[in-house]
Amino acid sequence: MFIRSCLVAMSLLIASLASAQEAPTSRLDQVMKSGKLRVCTPGDYKPFSLLRADGAFEGLDVDLLQSAAKALGAELVFVKSTWPTLMKDFLEKCDVGVGGISVSLDRQKSAFFSTAYMVNGKAPITRCENVAKFQTVAAIDRPEVTVIENPGGSNERFARANFKQAKIVIYNDNTTIFDELLKGHADVMISESVETLTQEKLRPGLCAVNPNSPLQHGEMAWLLPRGDAVFKAWIDQWLHLSKASGEYDRVVAHWLR
Repeated sequence: MFIRSCLVAMSLLIASLASAQEAPTSRLDQVMKSGKLRVCTPGDYKPFSLLRADGAFEGLDVDLLQSAAKALGAELVFVKSTWPTLMKDFLEKCDVGVGGISVSLDRQKSAFFSTAYMVNGKAPITRCENVAKFQTVAAIDRPEVTVIENPGGSNERFARANFKQAKIVIYNDNTTIFDELLKGHADVMISESVETLTQEKLRPGLCAVNPNSPLQHGEMAWLLPRGDAVFKAWIDQWLHLSKASGEYDRVVAHWLR
């Protein structure tokens, strides 16, 4: 009777383990099973992710994710977020967070990052006639200088950490914030060096300040679920192969040319 009871118990344990192995244990399994890859993005940051007037998203992160989703046999489902609520929205609603996200230790507390796919430090952008005036943090951090930033992201954090005398103005619309510089409502903005180059091309009269020698080293990556090594390994491998095949360079060249 004792042996029979042990065998029954062992059978139940094996069945339980088999069931656990069959159940999805990673977000990778869940995405393939559901056929949907849920993506959180603020959608206000060229060239990474921008929500167009027609409701569609475009940008280099969007194009890269379209390719990754295809490799997973999944459809992209976008969730519009904001920079102040990005982490909360990502944790509650999404599989991936994108849109020009800087790698930071603070964000790493709540999520994994993919392998960094771009080195992209903080650089100033200003009206072209003022480029010589704003070459360093010290030159910007003066009482007569107005720095404008979008709320809740790494740009605002950099400004508050480094500018103690300059006036910092927070502007809620990241798609029109650069026009405030052209209008003379602010003197300088700190952003990712690649964005300063993009805006320099889009808005004649604005110039990036030393984008190849940024004020602070930075890296861009995608947010991934914390603790899910399987899903992270797949995303990282996909990024590696995308770069090796030339697909990554073609996408980036399209959005940065």
